[in-house]
Amino acid sequence: MKILNTLYELLQNSVEAFGDKIAFSMLGSEDVSYNELGKRVKTVQDMLTSAGLQAGDKVALLSSSMPNWGVCYFAVVTAGMVAVPILPDFTGEELDKLIKHSGSKALLVSDRLFTKLSKETIASLNIIIRTKNLSIISQKVTAEGSTSIPKPEDLAVIIYTSGTTSTPKGVMLTHYNLASQINMLYNLYPIGTDDATLSVLPLSHTYECSLGMLYIVATGASTTYLEKPPTPSILLPALRKVRPTCFFIVPLIIEKIYNSQILGKFTANKFMATLYGVGFIRRFLHRLAGKKLNQAFGGRARLFIGGSKLDETVEQFLMEAKIPYAIGYGLTETAPLVAGQISPNVKLGSTGPAMGGLEVRLDNVNPETGHGEIVVNTPCAMQGYYKNEADTAKVFTEDGWFRTGDLGYIDEDGFIFIKGRLKNMILGPSGENIYPEEIESVLNSHCFVSESVVTEQDGKLIALVHFDTEAIERLKDELIEKWEITRDEWSQKLGEWEKRKEELKQDVLNYVNSKVNRFSRIAKVVEEDNEFEKTPSKKIRRFLYTGKRVDEAQK
Repeated sequence: MKILNTLYELLQNSVEAFGDKIAFSMLGSEDVSYNELGKRVKTVQDMLTSAGLQAGDKVALLSSSMPNWGVCYFAVVTAGMVAVPILPDFTGEELDKLIKHSGSKALLVSDRLFTKLSKETIASLNIIIRTKNLSIISQKVTAEGSTSIPKPEDLAVIIYTSGTTSTPKGVMLTHYNLASQINMLYNLYPIGTDDATLSVLPLSHTYECSLGMLYIVATGASTTYLEKPPTPSILLPALRKVRPTCFFIVPLIIEKIYNSQILGKFTANKFMATLYGVGFIRRFLHRLAGKKLNQAFGGRARLFIGGSKLDETVEQFLMEAKIPYAIGYGLTETAPLVAGQISPNVKLGSTGPAMGGLEVRLDNVNPETGHGEIVVNTPCAMQGYYKNEADTAKVFTEDGWFRTGDLGYIDEDGFIFIKGRLKNMILGPSGENIYPEEIESVLNSHCFVSESVVTEQDGKLIALVHFDTEAIERLKDELIEKWEITRDEWSQKLGEWEKRKEELKQDVLNYVNSKVNRFSRIAKVVEEDNEFEKTPSKKIRRFLYTGKRVDEAQK
């Protein structure tokens, strides 16, 4: 593979090398070859320059995933302009603010998302282009613009983080940042022209964009997109049809599959739960489940799980099921990957060693635990947060290394083990470091828990839990069928659900406290009726579930 310095080089090399090979497909409709990709890129660039845009201007990209998403992205960055890809799940008001903050002069948008924008935002843009067919929705400015071939140090993208604890920040990545990421990926996750992937994550998500789009294009592989959200009824037939060799997902997806489809079935009753607790039987059951899951994925998929560490119970299943998988750890600010590992050369619970070409160390190490903040020296580190010098200064050390905000340790072989976020860590009554994410991982492995947040109140750990009502209903249906009783009889025999919920909470409490150390034991389980509020990148907004909310829930 050629060493890249800019995204301009990436596109030029791939169009020249892979020509008539399919780059992007929309399932059931169009195929876009590498040659066609190059032609469409030029078409979009001509539209942008017809509205007076020049190199260095910002262009917002707000679209669902489709072949023309990649077309539009490459059209902007290879023209020397700056792409501003925005996650689709921001509210209309948030979208207006981000577009204004970025200073975007043009917008590339899909139909549904266009309706979320205000008239003021629409009126402020030189040109708005529809991503579905690359037609012009509106053009307020007609003037002769220009393009230029970008240099490695030129800004390529501004990516707004989804703000788990604060307002979104615009991460500035240069061509060299992104090209360096691609160069490092060649040795970590080998992909070639025979590979095919099915895209299920938003392309505006850094992980999907860098690995699932830029890296795929650089290697001459192909990507298929879905018309509709990847619900099981949409995803499973698509997997059978595409039969991807690469499947890029985040831990949340594979953990949900495991908890609902694997753990839920193997622990649905006491007999099965007892068998499942026996090591060699569990491994046998995992192998059977692995074969079925592999068939569901199309029979030839390698799982690429990125973003953060994987729950150890889920990873153990993947190992015992002999499902080929890779794990990557990184952040938007590092474009994104910092470390990675690929089976069978993995360590359970680790995110793997640092990628070749960068350095990782621990700062402010706790002498008792050996845990410290993971800091990184990488050519992929962002230039800073757009229009935010104060926050930029906070995330870089005096010698220029990037502070990840993650706590962990590095073993003798260089493998990185993430313990949790620095800002989430709870200090125990005797000075112990308590990582709520580790407790939540255990909570979420309970067959009736959908998601959870652990927080502290009055020196005690409280678990806020949203129960998996679908799993509870499935168990109810199964028992009703097996015992041949009516739903009225079910209610009479088991009493009021409110009473049963209290018993379920106690069961969850006992379950988690039997699996964590004494410092991490929870004092109370509090039910959250609704799903936790999440950021556009599907991370729980933790700050909404501390302090006052817990007080109210306990009344």
